[in-house]
Amino acid sequence: MQLKKNPKADLTRNSGLYFVIGLVLVMALTYIAFEWKTYDDDNNFDYTMNVEDTLDEEVPMTEQIKTPPPPPPPAAPEIIEVVEDEEEVEETVIESTETSQEEEVIEVADVEVEEVEEDVDVPFAVIEDVPIFPGCENEPKNKMRDCFNSMMQKHIGKNFRYPEIAQEMGVQGRVNVMFVIQKDGSIGNVRMRGPDKNLEEEAARIISKLPKMTPGKQRGRPVRVPFSIPITFKLQ
Repeated sequence: MQLKKNPKADLTRNSGLYFVIGLVLVMALTYIAFEWKTYDDDNNFDYTMNVEDTLDEEVPMTEQIKTPPPPPPPAAPEIIEVVEDEEEVEETVIESTETSQEEEVIEVADVEVEEVEEDVDVPFAVIEDVPIFPGCENEPKNKMRDCFNSMMQKHIGKNFRYPEIAQEMGVQGRVNVMFVIQKDGSIGNVRMRGPDKNLEEEAARIISKLPKMTPGKQRGRPVRVPFSIPITFKLQ
């Protein structure tokens, strides 16, 4: 005959529930143990303050020394001097400058005023007589300006030389050259503005080779004539 177990007497039936309850209790105890704080019962600090010691401190009395004010300045004596008006004053007599008919009038010779020559710059576009470039002497006056520009272009083309260092660097552009044709026909005050120093030096070299010219004239007198021209450097 086989014995049958009573289901109520089976101890392993709720083992999982017991395990979970025990695990929760252990975790709770562990958390309480970590969060448990203790404090020392040490109350040896003295927070009291004796106010009477500070109030009993004696403050030394300072005596204010009064400086007497300075004495007032002595009053000036009221002395009035009476000046007797006995001096004689000479009267100034103003004589008339008008001439009478009896007086002779002397004629003054005409005074010659020397005219001072001024260094005046007259632009090339408005000057009366433009500077004469060598080779344009026989041109008529109305064609002299065109001849000057044509000879200037020929001079630049004849003396033009592209700087090798500018070619290697691929530098190109336009250089604006400004100079002055002096009263003796020489070239001076040369200035350049361009994209590269090497191009500016080449433009200055070309201008330095310009020949001496017949100076420009304004009202029949030689004057300085500013002139500007662009020189274009372009790589092929």
